[in-house]
Amino acid sequence: MNLSFQPIGFQSVLSVTELNRSARELLEHALPLLWVSGEISNLKQYHSGHWYFSLKDTNAQVRCVMFHHKNQYLNWQPKEGMQVEVHALVTLYEARGEFQLNVENIRRAGLGLLYEAFERLKAKLEHAGLFHPTHKKALPTFPRQIGIITSLNTAALHDVLTTLQRRMPALPVIIYPAPVQGEGAAAKIAAAIHLAIKRMECDVLILCRGGGSIEDLWAFNEEIVARAIYACSIPIVTGIGHETDFTIADFVADVRAPTPTGAAQIASPNAQEISNHLRHLGQRMQHAIQRSIERRMQMTDLLTHRLQHPGDRIYHQAKHLHHLQERLLNAYLRYRETLCWKLNELNRRMHTSSPDIPFLFKQQHDMALRLRRAGIHHIQMLENNLQRQQAHLVHLNPQAVLARGYSITYTTDGHIVHNWQQIHAMDDIRITFAKGWAQAKVTETGK
Repeated sequence: MNLSFQPIGFQSVLSVTELNRSARELLEHALPLLWVSGEISNLKQYHSGHWYFSLKDTNAQVRCVMFHHKNQYLNWQPKEGMQVEVHALVTLYEARGEFQLNVENIRRAGLGLLYEAFERLKAKLEHAGLFHPTHKKALPTFPRQIGIITSLNTAALHDVLTTLQRRMPALPVIIYPAPVQGEGAAAKIAAAIHLAIKRMECDVLILCRGGGSIEDLWAFNEEIVARAIYACSIPIVTGIGHETDFTIADFVADVRAPTPTGAAQIASPNAQEISNHLRHLGQRMQHAIQRSIERRMQMTDLLTHRLQHPGDRIYHQAKHLHHLQERLLNAYLRYRETLCWKLNELNRRMHTSSPDIPFLFKQQHDMALRLRRAGIHHIQMLENNLQRQQAHLVHLNPQAVLARGYSITYTTDGHIVHNWQQIHAMDDIRITFAKGWAQAKVTETGK
């Protein structure tokens, strides 16, 4: 690493504040965020939530600070003498001129390998399709029996049983005991899942354990457990660790709960909520029936009010029929009077006109004779005109001219030859006669 310093002239004098600020800026720009391993020493935790400690090895030590907004997300508690790895920014505390590390993240030594193994297995199983939503099974709304896979001597089992007892006391529970940490725990968890599949006595399984470090939860990051969950035909709800803890089993399971208690709440219906819902439905049904009865009572009152004695109804209908009969008779009389008036008017107009029928017949006969004579005359004129036109056509017919000994000469491209300039010696020409034609060659032209 190459650190360059600007020379300070003999006359340049820096204050301590300026010196420390320049040193801090130089360190922060020259050294990026880096991981440093060592042993925790002189750990102090203040009421503000900030942590102050030293990180040391056999030959040296460095002061460290981790502020509250950084350490509040850790799910474990650092202790004196613990081997850790910190991700920190190298800086200088200006007020005291002390070299220190501002810690961004901290993990126990060796956890880097576990995280790498976790990410590799996660990527492998995700690529194999074990996390795909299409493989997730829906949880039953009203399970007949719930299975729990966990250790018998854990607080997580007590929390799950307490929650199930509170939510649905009559729901049967079967426990499939299995160690949740330590050597061989993953194989035994997978065996418990296979046993539950074989017996098929539960509608949903809860896989749970309490909080702990990543080493404590590592059994749930094993591939054998992930494969067993994926192959399980019974829906599985995981409640492993705290809300911030994520394991491979959570990604494969059908539903992940933040805690064991949350898993019990997700897997079981709430008897009190069901009772309240049924009571609410009963009240709604009772109100609906009551409103229906009231509507029918009101309709009965309306129909009773509209009900009429048959005799009264017949009387009113007979009265209405008599009224219609009178209207029909009056309408007929008015119509007959109108027709009589129109007939009298037509008779009067006919007598007033008095047409001369014999005269009209004679006039019609004379007009027919005139029309026939005019038609004959027009046809004769048309025939005479046609004959004149035919004579003109015969006179102008080129064929008649050819019949008198004349001929028509054409060039090879079909044009009629009118003078000697249109053709030249050795040109081919075509001569048409009144009857037939001849092909010839020009030997000489001239005026």
